[in-house]
Amino acid sequence: MVFGKQTVWVGALTVALAGFGPGFDLAICAQNPQQSTPGTQQQNVPDAPRPQTLPQLNTITPVVALPDAPPPEQTSTTEAPASDGQKAVGSTLPSSPTSGTQTPADDDNAGAPPPTLGEGSIPMLRVHVNFVQLPFIVKDSKNQLVPGLTWRDVRVYENGLRQSMQNFSSDPRPMSVALVIDQSVTFDTMNKINNSLHALQDAFAPYDEVSVFTYNNGVKEQTTFTAAQSARLGVILERSKGPGRDPNMNFGSALDQTTVKNNQAVDPQTNRGSHGGIIISSAPKEFHTLLDAILAAAIETTRADKERLRVIYVISDGKEYGSTAKEKQVINFCQTNNIQVFATLVGDSAVPGFGFIDRIHLPMTMRDDILPRVTALTGGQTDPEFRQGGIERSFANIAKQARTQYTVGYYSHEPILDGKFRKTEIRVSKPNLTVISKDGYYPTPRNSAPLPVTPTATP
Repeated sequence: MVFGKQTVWVGALTVALAGFGPGFDLAICAQNPQQSTPGTQQQNVPDAPRPQTLPQLNTITPVVALPDAPPPEQTSTTEAPASDGQKAVGSTLPSSPTSGTQTPADDDNAGAPPPTLGEGSIPMLRVHVNFVQLPFIVKDSKNQLVPGLTWRDVRVYENGLRQSMQNFSSDPRPMSVALVIDQSVTFDTMNKINNSLHALQDAFAPYDEVSVFTYNNGVKEQTTFTAAQSARLGVILERSKGPGRDPNMNFGSALDQTTVKNNQAVDPQTNRGSHGGIIISSAPKEFHTLLDAILAAAIETTRADKERLRVIYVISDGKEYGSTAKEKQVINFCQTNNIQVFATLVGDSAVPGFGFIDRIHLPMTMRDDILPRVTALTGGQTDPEFRQGGIERSFANIAKQARTQYTVGYYSHEPILDGKFRKTEIRVSKPNLTVISKDGYYPTPRNSAPLPVTPTATP
């Protein structure tokens, strides 16, 4: 009857399941036998590897890359499983430096302004060079200025060797002019000079500057550099007018000497007890300190900017006596400092042939041929004018010659500051032309100084 009892229990279970519906038995059949019991959990396999953690990919601090450098690539690492007793190798990348630690890439800080030239790690190169500038005038056979020359028409030589031109210009330059007026000329010549000074300012441009010197027995500076078109210069020129030198009296006249007895000039230093008088037959000494005046004007001209055209303009009869400066000293100083001397020759020396005897230098007498030599060796020119109208026209002619010069520049290959005179020569390829330039120069520390560095504007 046991068999029959089991049959009864099975049939009862079937009847009970049929009451829940047909979907309930399908869910039971599809359910995993291990999950059918509620509250059961998954058991860990003893030999299973330890779960690995993913690397933190966003812990690297970005750096400023160079403009042409490719962006940094992220390297993916494949890690092998580790056992329980081993640590994971390469699971995390090394952390980047902290913000306080400077990396080599931080030196090229693109966001910061560029450092000042000459500071920081920017290298600076200074080279001692000897740059020479030579102004020159070109005239034709009719003594007229020749315009329109180019650098292809010009050749420059130093000590017989041709130099490579680095600069050629025909543009007019502002002038710094030192005016020298001779007040030791005769009274009639001085009147012509005084009456022609009103036309002097018209020969200059507004951007020129003029200083005034006068000399008789000594040199006097009337004014330093002032604007050429200013009212102050007009007042200075009016004050620079002089009476001139009185002509010599005939020997034996009442005005020849201070003491005259029996129509004879007597030396006042003679003792009274001596019999008779001593006849004074020597002419009174005249002082014409021309070289001292040119040297004083040249020293004043060196204070002008070196980019300006340095000119000394002399109005004189060219006589020289009593100067402490020597002719060679004055010429060397002008050649060294790029100073040109122009002159208007007045008086008897301006008449062709009339002053020829005076220009023959005799021992113990004054010289009358210094001024043309000084102008020729410094690159200037002398314009002889006897009449007042010619003196006025010479102001404009000389200013035009000085302003419309050509300028050539080159780097000398001679040793720096060797102290030797360097002879220069400028030649023009076109025929029948005359070149007027200085004979040479002496090197100076100013010419061989390091070139200044001009800072560029920051955009």
